[in-house]
Amino acid sequence: MPRRHYPKRKTQLPDPKFKSNLAAKFINNLMKEGKKNTAQRILYGAFQIIEDKLKKPPLDVFNKAIENVKPDLEVKSRRVGGATYQVPIEVRGERKVALAIRWIIGFAKSRQGKSMSEKLADELIDTYNKTGTSIKKKEDTRKMAEANKAFAHYKW
Repeated sequence: MPRRHYPKRKTQLPDPKFKSNLAAKFINNLMKEGKKNTAQRILYGAFQIIEDKLKKPPLDVFNKAIENVKPDLEVKSRRVGGATYQVPIEVRGERKVALAIRWIIGFAKSRQGKSMSEKLADELIDTYNKTGTSIKKKEDTRKMAEANKAFAHYKW
């Protein structure tokens, strides 16, 4: 950990179609082996499916889905004496977004059958409607933090 100067955050260019920084971050997380074009095609295909199914602007659905999945609390392991405690901590803003994106992509990949665009669209629609596995993951993380709030005084 640096003592004086922290490295500057790199700014990311917004995605070319929707001019959204969040969509650009999502595309970069979706990307495998540097194939950004393929990742863009998957996300834009998912947006098209969302627009066809819900008749709403896909970027609004996407932003609301990410907002619904962002966790507020998580647990971190702290070793005190000889014991390891799960200490609940609040999640920083950037980490909230990163976790939400990671969970949505992970659970979309684990869905059965279909193309990745369809699986991603279904996962985004589920999270938009506050159902699905990503929302369950958020609730599980919150419950874990609530269950371990007795160890909150170990936070430093």
